[in-house]
Amino acid sequence: MKVRIHGTRPGEDIRNPVRGGHVYRSTQSVENASPIRPNFLTGNWAGLGKRIWSRLCSIDMATPGGVSEFAEWLKRKSGVALRLPPRSKLVLAALLILTLASLAVAQFQNSTRPRRQSSAIAGDRIMDFGGGVVPSAREAVGDSSNYPKWEYPARFQKDVFTFVRIEYEVDPMAPGHRPYDRWAIDFPDSDLNFSYRLQQITSLKVDPNPVHFKLTDKRLFDYPFIYIVEPGRLLLTDEEVDILRKYLVNGGFLMFDDFWGEKEYDVFYHQIKRVFPDREPEDLAMDHPIFHCVFDLKEKPQVPNVAIGVDAQYTGITWERDDAKEVHYRAIRDDKNRIMVMICHNTDLGDGWEREGENEYYFHEFSEKKAYPMGINIIFYAMTH
Repeated sequence: MKVRIHGTRPGEDIRNPVRGGHVYRSTQSVENASPIRPNFLTGNWAGLGKRIWSRLCSIDMATPGGVSEFAEWLKRKSGVALRLPPRSKLVLAALLILTLASLAVAQFQNSTRPRRQSSAIAGDRIMDFGGGVVPSAREAVGDSSNYPKWEYPARFQKDVFTFVRIEYEVDPMAPGHRPYDRWAIDFPDSDLNFSYRLQQITSLKVDPNPVHFKLTDKRLFDYPFIYIVEPGRLLLTDEEVDILRKYLVNGGFLMFDDFWGEKEYDVFYHQIKRVFPDREPEDLAMDHPIFHCVFDLKEKPQVPNVAIGVDAQYTGITWERDDAKEVHYRAIRDDKNRIMVMICHNTDLGDGWEREGENEYYFHEFSEKKAYPMGINIIFYAMTH
């Protein structure tokens, strides 16, 4: 992946016409990029143990063909090549030890930090806080030493970009995650990883500590960008509707991400029409600057969850539902034609940020080529218009 400001070579300046001469600079060109925390084998202990155990139970490991089949499966799923002699008893011993160890570590991790929970759709993960106080992103990961942290000059303290995730309630009658944690899907890894990539790849000064709060929080108007994940079951209160409208018409920018199919879009549409009864979401054409302002994208990127994304190298399927095959990037504009709301429908950019370290194919195909470029384009467009 080569990072460049649209229309320049890496390192060249670009003067933004909207801001009348403000200089933006691409800081580097990234060749053969690697994940922030590669954990294709060791990172997802619970999932690893369960998958290995399930596969071992379904294959005749007493035959060379069974061992070869398992080795091919392991390589395809994790990128790890198994090179032990096919008839060796060490194969079975090593796999059994790895399985038991992974399950033991998973149990220990789950007992010492907030646990992740999978949704009905394979690949979604959420932090389970039992409805209690949700810690900051860095506190939520437990040992944050594996996550990059950086400093910025004191003079930029109030001018750095901060990733803000909005907490919200859902319709209690709707299926899916509990009302108190749906907003936390992909949290905290998504927020931390995306903040780091913004800081690493662009000239934007970024706060290493993402934040989250409700729309009713007094801090809302201190931040020009907010993010809402999975709005397919979103339920805003009347107070939140009024606050959100005021925030957006006064210059704020809202990004919706990760909801699929017509049913979820209908729920979202009903809620956003409460905010803007007289404004309609409009599809953005491929020639819109938001697809080209930093990364020159050639198509509208569709990013599935990691499970579907890994299988996509064999199936070619990048959508999560039959009625979600076509990706849509829609916008709601203000009276001056400024985009106030960016709607990323039938795609999951947040999973591309969160799960970048779990599978090499997924990282290079979806995180590197699609999720980060589109996310960065959205941020830069929002901050310069």
